[in-house]
Amino acid sequence: MTALTIDQIVPGRHDIDVAIEALPHVEAYLARRHERDTVRVAVDENEESVVVPRGVVDLMARVLALVAAGESVSIVPSHAELTTQQAADLLNVSRPFLIGLLESGRIEYRTVGKHRRVKAGSLHDYLREDDRRRRAAADELSALNQEMGLT
Repeated sequence: MTALTIDQIVPGRHDIDVAIEALPHVEAYLARRHERDTVRVAVDENEESVVVPRGVVDLMARVLALVAAGESVSIVPSHAELTTQQAADLLNVSRPFLIGLLESGRIEYRTVGKHRRVKAGSLHDYLREDDRRRRAAADELSALNQEMGLT
């Protein structure tokens, strides 16, 4: 596997305005065609179109939502190997905190010489598990509040 240079979309005012205008149309289109596994997308003003996987358009809608909110966006393939600094940046944590997660076994990594490399897919797995744990803790707290009559 090769390391990856992470490119970002850093939206300017025009990008934000275009994304704000486009997002409701894309979301409405997807909502009307929720059962389909492919989507026809226009590629120019002459109405030429292509068929793309539904997941690609779902991802585009997520990117549009982030750009509309003025957020920078990066797309990283799950097989991409990241440096510890890139991985920490993607998780929005410090590099030492990430190293602790790696060494505790919470995120899978490999060493190349003396350097650690983290697959983007491993970060995604960690985030998914962390979200699951947080939801479970919130559910437990909510149940305790109800038992105690606080809600």
